[in-house]
Amino acid sequence: MDTSTIIIVAVIAVVVIGLGLLVLSRRGRTSESPAATTPRLGKTASALGAALQHAWGRGLDDQTWDEIEEALLAADVGLESSAGVVKAARATRPETVAEARTQLGVELKSQLEDTDRNMHLAGEPSVILVVGVNGTGKTTTIAKLANRLIGQGDLVLLAAADTFRAAAGTQLQSWGDRLGVTVVGGQEGGDPASVAFDAIESARAKGVDVVIVDTAGRLHGKQNMMDELTKIHRISAGDRGKVDEVLLVLDATGGQNGIEQVKQFSAAVPVTGIALTKLDGTAKGGIVIAVERELGVPVKFVGIGEGIDDLDPFDPNNFVEELLEQS
Repeated sequence: MDTSTIIIVAVIAVVVIGLGLLVLSRRGRTSESPAATTPRLGKTASALGAALQHAWGRGLDDQTWDEIEEALLAADVGLESSAGVVKAARATRPETVAEARTQLGVELKSQLEDTDRNMHLAGEPSVILVVGVNGTGKTTTIAKLANRLIGQGDLVLLAAADTFRAAAGTQLQSWGDRLGVTVVGGQEGGDPASVAFDAIESARAKGVDVVIVDTAGRLHGKQNMMDELTKIHRISAGDRGKVDEVLLVLDATGGQNGIEQVKQFSAAVPVTGIALTKLDGTAKGGIVIAVERELGVPVKFVGIGEGIDDLDPFDPNNFVEELLEQS
């Protein structure tokens, strides 16, 4: 074998190995645990912190603990969780405010332990179905999620399966243009399940890694709309019989109403995680704990601003630390 042939063979080998590593890394990153980030809780932290500061100012008597429980309730931690956290923290018999604060943090974190917050994307393509009521920031969350996946090296395609609202497809197309990704849509008033099907078939033909399906902003009390959502899920599942992720977008400012939304949507489709939006501008961030403890659905992402990068993986330790930071 002459020198030129050896060089050509070596170059081909390097290119093949490089392409193989690129594919493996691109597919592997989609299911890894996201890096821990600080949620930047804004009013949530300041409101709870101020209430706790007022309680600590009394020392550690019975009324102090009552005020702490009331502060947690006001932050939408939930009745059962608030009472349980205070009872457990008080049972350790802290002697100083610093000890009480530390123990309160320990108990709050315990409410969010042993929860799988990974995105499990194993399909070819992987399919993420995004659901939620109008006004929660669903379409914007889809764009932010697509941006995260693109940053991880994935090829993404968006499905505009909200065919009931003309502006929805236009809004998603605008985000698609901005991100440089393909958007598959349909006729206004058309069958949204067929849009999801066409998008997945297109992604499969083009070697796209992830399809994110937008759905109509369904009112969770409308049974016919929920039935349509069930159909979209069934079609999206295809021969595999599953959708990789079903993310429910919840508005943190909605407070305890979010609990009912999770129940209703979970009855229609198997919700695998929650993206909690507007967490930076509300005093109701404790809904994270209420949703997870009462319903067992993990919060996977939190929206903390309007920018395309303002979708953080939820980290419970940072969440609790920032909640208590100003107390």
